Amino acid sequence: MAPRGPYAKGVAKREEILTTALEVIARQGYRKTSTRELASAVGLSEAGLLHYFGSKEKLFEEVLRARDTADTERLGEESDAVGKLGAIMRHNAGVPGLVQLYSTFSAEAGDPQHGAHEYFVERYGDLREVLAASIQHRQADGTISAAADPEKIATLLIALSDGLQIQSQFELPDEPGDLLDHLIELLRPT
Repeated sequence: MAPRGPYAKGVAKREEILTTALEVIARQGYRKTSTRELASAVGLSEAGLLHYFGSKEKLFEEVLRARDTADTERLGEESDAVGKLGAIMRHNAGVPGLVQLYSTFSAEAGDPQHGAHEYFVERYGDLREVLAASIQHRQADGTISAAADPEKIATLLIALSDGLQIQSQFELPDEPGDLLDHLIELLRPT
């Protein structure tokens, strides 16, 4: 049964805010997007907007969570997370504002006192686990060397993905997804 009443309206408004924030940040960038502008876009005051999230930082953390969900939905339940990572990187080339938000927040959240610290700890742990399973699957089908340690390769792929997307903000001459694919080809058995 779907929620009804004030609770349902609040959930719907929160979703509207996140959808709008994803679009505006993707288009304008994190630094050029104010909470006042987001509030106006969804018909709220700035205080009204923040009421749904508690703080600006929590709003942007939820935007990143919504981005992760959208990426998963857009690419389906593909079992090959390694291939999915390259596809996400290619998609991210078209939403540089979200890459900016992610790279800024991930750097700031390295501080354990930052509100999004636990989000990134959880996100990186989950992503390492999913990528390691995908690498094991590729090892079983012979497309990645059995000598590769799945957990270490997963960690390196995340570092490569994040690092290339940061570099893409500084006129990287190659497409990040293509560079990732090149490395994966190098992991093939000889």
